[in-house]
Amino acid sequence: MPQGDLYNMLALIDAGTPGLDNVRRIVESATSASELPLDAVELLAPIPRPRKNIFCLGRNYAEHAAELYRALGQEMKLPEYPNVFTKAVTSITGPTADIPYDASVTQQLDWEVELAAVIGTAGRHIAKEDALGHVFGYTVLNDVTARDLQHQAGVQWFQGKSLDACSPVGPCIVTSDELPDPQRLRLRLYVNGDLKQDDTTDHMLFDVATIIATLSRVLTLEPGDIIATGTPSGVGFGRTPQQFLHPGDLMRSEIEGIGALSNRIVEVRR
Repeated sequence: MPQGDLYNMLALIDAGTPGLDNVRRIVESATSASELPLDAVELLAPIPRPRKNIFCLGRNYAEHAAELYRALGQEMKLPEYPNVFTKAVTSITGPTADIPYDASVTQQLDWEVELAAVIGTAGRHIAKEDALGHVFGYTVLNDVTARDLQHQAGVQWFQGKSLDACSPVGPCIVTSDELPDPQRLRLRLYVNGDLKQDDTTDHMLFDVATIIATLSRVLTLEPGDIIATGTPSGVGFGRTPQQFLHPGDLMRSEIEGIGALSNRIVEVRR
């Protein structure tokens, strides 16, 4: 694997186990003189430009589904099948990047901390029992959502969740060998230091393996594909009274064993 490819996460994932082993050898042989303190660099999204839209699961935690139905004044109905939508690749931003707030587009910007799985090995018709073997690793994703766009007439989830630079991802990808069981992770999200979301991935209605098996029934999953697995309860839209993000607010989205995102809301003036 050429040295230059080490700076391209998609190329590293494509290289498979040999590529990852090569990186590990380089890291192990590195001297302290070649190291930089983490606070001296700006971390980018691990995959700044995915090859395909980000796959997402809607209402994949029962309590989150319940809070949304209450807020909409609708009868509670849990999904019997994974509710899949996508986010545009241009929504991806870095783990410490500012999140733009454009009041001419949305005034109901909301938070959603999620575990995201990154595919490492391509596959179609993947059996559930084999699904986790296709995962390269896991990262944190905040599915920042414009609720007023999402709930316009029709089904507008794509628009409400695809605002430019409103899906922070990172701060790294932890390889699947380091996190063999993605259903035992704790997720938390804070706004200005106040805890808003706190749950564990074992409360997913459809686990990571089921999601991968379901998607691969209809399309080929490819190396570098990102799958956001849904958010737990505690979003602003589901609160009484409702709470939304405003310029100056600071979100911290964290998952144990992976790390945290820290993103500030910054006003955009036209």
